[in-house]
Amino acid sequence: MTGISATPNSGPDPLVERRDRAFGRGAKLFYDEPLHLVRGEGASLFGADGRRYVDMYNNVPCVGHAHPRIVDAMARQQATLNTHSRYLSEPAIALAERLTALQRVTESAVFSCSGTEAIEIAMRMARMATGARGIVCSDHTYHGNNTVVGALTNLPAGDKRHADVRSIPFPETLRPLVPGLTGEALADAYVARLLAAIEDLKAGGQGFAALILCPILANEGLPDIPETFMAKAAALVREHGGLIIADEVQAGYGRSGTWWGYDHVGLTPDIVVTGKPMGAGLPLAATTAKRAVVERFRAETRYFNTFAASPLQGAVGCTVLDVIKEEGLVEHARTLGAELKAALRQRLGLTPGLLDVRGKGLFLAAEFVDADGNPDAPRAFALVCALRENGFLTSVDGAFNNCVKIRPPLVLPREDALAFLDAFDRVTAHA
Repeated sequence: MTGISATPNSGPDPLVERRDRAFGRGAKLFYDEPLHLVRGEGASLFGADGRRYVDMYNNVPCVGHAHPRIVDAMARQQATLNTHSRYLSEPAIALAERLTALQRVTESAVFSCSGTEAIEIAMRMARMATGARGIVCSDHTYHGNNTVVGALTNLPAGDKRHADVRSIPFPETLRPLVPGLTGEALADAYVARLLAAIEDLKAGGQGFAALILCPILANEGLPDIPETFMAKAAALVREHGGLIIADEVQAGYGRSGTWWGYDHVGLTPDIVVTGKPMGAGLPLAATTAKRAVVERFRAETRYFNTFAASPLQGAVGCTVLDVIKEEGLVEHARTLGAELKAALRQRLGLTPGLLDVRGKGLFLAAEFVDADGNPDAPRAFALVCALRENGFLTSVDGAFNNCVKIRPPLVLPREDALAFLDAFDRVTAHA
């Protein structure tokens, strides 16, 4: 994901200097002035100076910071037993069973510790299942940051620096691939680019293994997707023998107002990847698929991860699912997200530079442009910093980094959402 990094402008900060020595200069920090956080509770974060901030960004603590049931599950399991995965563990097995049942399209799971690991496993699974190597992604995506997965990041359409990866323009209606095209014709134009990428991989001897995407195109800025694109793209992928990998690291776990982002866009994936919110702070990710696909991967790789599929991961992962269900957080994300989106959209035409507001559930993007209609990344960054000064933590995102990214924990109280709207009005009037 695109982060915000800047050099402090108020003189040396001793903690920043220590960080630079300890981590090496260049490790990313948010905002124009680094923020030192020391505590979290629910949708609130607290700075070292005691100031409260409303968290409108972090999806790792999806059920809220320091949720007592999550804390208890972590402590209780760690105090009882935690090992690697080469012993029987009922909690880990239960988590795989519950996760795949919720997804409806998968049967077995491979656990890991990060989205990057889980995406790499998904790519390897697809390549083994199809006997091909070619992967197609979008041109402004992010799926992880190791050498294999990082090859997908922001790869321009038509770029052939990686023999086995091709990208296509991400499907959107705001800036259509062919100016003037809408509806079915626009969807067909994007599908044609997908076909060209598939044929190019085949012509180069790589074959075609999979199309990988976040179903709601989170890092692309949550664009409105031509209505029939996903169904047509899926049919084309399967016609050419490929699989569909759905990256649900951001879209899943109720974030979009449904359990999975693919439910919003009419997509049926073959492989599903989940990550960040799974452990509510405990490193936990999963790659799920039909049992035959998973078992082929296991047979050919004998994959093993020291810290994955542990009793601790199983216990915490199951508790996260319990909390989401019992506290009605999917429904809360759907209803509060719709209210917040509608309120922000009412500001279109009234807020200077605000071009569009879009998204699903509690995952929204407010896009800003300059007086000439060009993407205005400096304005978006300035607004994010101003919102921080007003007590609300957001970020920037999108293909041009000109979107204010709103992605709070699913427990965001309505009163904080309404207060955010007031702060949004204040900062957009001046920043």
